[in-house]
Amino acid sequence: MRSTKSCLSPREREVLAYIGAGLTYHQTARKLGISVHTVGTYLRRIRTKHFAPTLADLVRLSIAEDVRPFR
Repeated sequence: MRSTKSCLSPREREVLAYIGAGLTYHQTARKLGISVHTVGTYLRRIRTKHFAPTLADLVRLSIAEDVRPFR
């Protein structure tokens, strides 16, 4: 698995941090001032980069990489 620090954009890291912290797509979108669709787009990009097909995989990735919410 590649490090998120090297291959994710700052916004992808931010979205991953909120999802990993247990926020829903809607809550994440509200926090970041973006649409729910955009949250889904960022998560699809992360899934592709890290071969993480499920939400559980994304949560594990956020924990493994110690990605935390910024705001």
